[in-house]
Amino acid sequence: MTLRTPIRRRLAPLAVPLALAAVWPGPASAAPSASGLYLDPHTQVSTWLAQNPGDERAPRIKAHIADVPRATWFASYEPQGVKADVRAVTGAAEQAGRIPALVAYMIPNRDCNSHSAGGAPDLPRYQEWITQFAQGLGSGEVIVLLEPDAIVQATRGDQCRGVDVPARLAALKQAGATIKRTAPNARVYYDAGHSGWQVDPRYLLEAGVAQGDGIVTNVSNFRTTADETAYGKALLDRLGTPSLGLVVDTSRNGNGPHPSAEWCNPEGRALGTRPTLTTGDPQVHGYLWVKQPGESDGSCRGYKPAGRFDPVLADQLVRNAAGGSGPSDPQPEQPGTRACAAAYRPGSSWGTGHTAELAVTNGGAALDGWTLTWTFPAGQRMTQHWNMAAVQDGATVTARPVAHNTRLDRDRTVTVGYAADGALGKPSRVTLDGTSCTVS
Repeated sequence: MTLRTPIRRRLAPLAVPLALAAVWPGPASAAPSASGLYLDPHTQVSTWLAQNPGDERAPRIKAHIADVPRATWFASYEPQGVKADVRAVTGAAEQAGRIPALVAYMIPNRDCNSHSAGGAPDLPRYQEWITQFAQGLGSGEVIVLLEPDAIVQATRGDQCRGVDVPARLAALKQAGATIKRTAPNARVYYDAGHSGWQVDPRYLLEAGVAQGDGIVTNVSNFRTTADETAYGKALLDRLGTPSLGLVVDTSRNGNGPHPSAEWCNPEGRALGTRPTLTTGDPQVHGYLWVKQPGESDGSCRGYKPAGRFDPVLADQLVRNAAGGSGPSDPQPEQPGTRACAAAYRPGSSWGTGHTAELAVTNGGAALDGWTLTWTFPAGQRMTQHWNMAAVQDGATVTARPVAHNTRLDRDRTVTVGYAADGALGKPSRVTLDGTSCTVS
C-alpha cells in the first residue's frame, strides 16, 4: 500500500519551467520531440520556502526538491473547477514549451478509506469528473498517471472490501478512452503497483491499458529502480503489447525500501534518480518524481497528516541522498568533507545473478562529463546497465554519462545500475574522474 497526496485547486496560471534534456517516446512513425519536464511553482514546498527564508534547511530543500519537476496531483473532488485547474497547469506548460505530469486520483473509495481516503461519490460522477479533467489537458504533450492503486488494491484479496472490481476496471477503461479521445497528445500510464505489490496483467488489460501508453510503478513507494525496471519489463512482456512502455517513480527510492517494509514515513529513505524522459532504454519512457518528496504519508511517528509538507521529512531525503552511510544508519551531509562518496544498493538476486545500483555523490567541483570506474568482486560479469554507457575489462568497469546526466554539479548524485552474473558483492576501488570514493 502507498499513500497519496491531496492537491489544492491551482492558484494561478503562471509557471517557472526547468530545462531538463528529454526525448519523448512518441509513436514509432513520428520523430521524437525534444523538450523538458515542467516545474509547477504552486506547491507546498514552495510555500514553505517563501514562509521560511531563514531556515538553515531551506537552501538544501530548494536545490534538491523545490527546483526539480514533480507531478501535480488532482485529488480534491471539485467537479466545477477541475477543468480550469488542470488547464492552469497545462496551459502554463505549453507556453513554456515543457511537458507536465499530472496525476488523476479520484476513483471512488480510493485508498480503501485509509489515510488518503476520498474520491468521487460514485462511478457516474467519476466519469463526469474525468471528462472535465480531460478537457483541461489541452492540445500539448502531457503525461497522465491514471489512478494510483486503483487496480492492484481492488484485485488483491480483500484489501478493498465493497469494491465492484469489474465496474471499477470498466470505469478505468472508459476514463483512459476519454482522455485519449479528448487530448490526443496525452500519454496515459496505468498504475501497476510495484515489485513488492504486483498486479495481475489480466486486470490491466481489462482496464484498457492497451489503449494507453504504458504502466507506472512504485508510485509513492521506495523500491529500487533496478527492481522496478525488472518488474515493469516482465509485466510489459506479459501484457503482449509492444508499443507500451514503463515509467518509474524515483522520488524517494534512493536507498530502496526500509528493511522492515515500513511504508509510512520510514526512516533512512533518500531522493532517487532525478526526473528525466531520456533513460537510455526504449522500454523505459521516464523516471518521474510522482510523489512530492517531503509530503507526509500519514500521521505516523509524529509526522504531519497525509499529503502535508513536512520539512523534517524533506531534509532527511536530501541528506540521505547526499552521502549518508546507508539505510540503517543515515548520517547528515557534510559539504566539503569528501571529494566523492559512493553508496552501494543491492537489488534483487536469483540463482545466477543479481541487480544493483551505485549512487555516487560528487563532493568536488562541477563536472561537465565524468568517468566512473570500479572493480567488481571476483566472478561478477555485467550483462545489462542503465543511466550510463559502460564497458567491463576483466573485473574493472568504466562508465561514462548518457545524455541526461552529463553534468554532475558539486554535491549532486548520479545513480547508475546494472545486472550482473555472479553473487551479490560490493564494488571496490570506486573512482570519479580519478578521485577515490568512499564506499558504503
